[in-house]
Order: sequence, then structure tokens, then C-alpha cells
Amino acid sequence: MLLYELNLISKRNPVINVRGPDLRYTRLRDMNLSGLDLRGADLSEADLCHTDLSEAQLRDTNLSDAHLREANLRGVVGWTEDQLLAAYSLEGATMPNGQKYEDWLKDREKRQQDE
Repeated sequence: MLLYELNLISKRNPVINVRGPDLRYTRLRDMNLSGLDLRGADLSEADLCHTDLSEAQLRDTNLSDAHLREANLRGVVGWTEDQLLAAYSLEGATMPNGQKYEDWLKDREKRQQDE
């Protein structure tokens, strides 16, 4: 089972523990990770396409070159703009405020021009 292989659960401790794991290059496509505490996790170059990360805790999570195409990031907590923009792809993703990535990016560019 994937959760055992990733050492997120064990027979002694069946509670999911995802704080700070090294999940680089992991394929987590199409999974439901909503509400999980992913603080400090290394998700660099992970495949998170079509993954539900809504309401997840992303403080200090490494998303460098992560594939987040069509991911659901609605309501994630602890994220930064730099952190999300370090992802390889956010095409079609639902951003923390509920906007699609493309609309979020346009609004971001508009805010930068207004400054």
C-alpha cells in the first residue's frame, strides 16, 4: 500500500503522519490530500496533477518544480506566492482564493502594475 511505502503509516501507528516527509518525485496524481498537514514536506518535482489539496497546511512545504496542473488548492493554509510560483505547472489549478490559476495570474499582474 502506498501509505506504508511512503512511511506515512505503520502497523504500530495507523495514523497518517505527513509533517516533514521527503516526497520528492512521488506520484500523488488524482489523490485526495485535502486537509492534511503537509508542513515542511518536500514535494519538489512531485506529480500532484488533479490532486485535491484543499484546506491542506502548506507552511514551509517545498513545491519547487511540482506538477500541480488541475490541482485543487482552494483554502490551503500557510502558503506563499513564491512557494506556489516555484511549481513547474499550475495550469488549470484552483488557487487558494478559488480562482483558476490563469485568472489569479492576471489579477496578480494587475496588482503589480497598480503598485
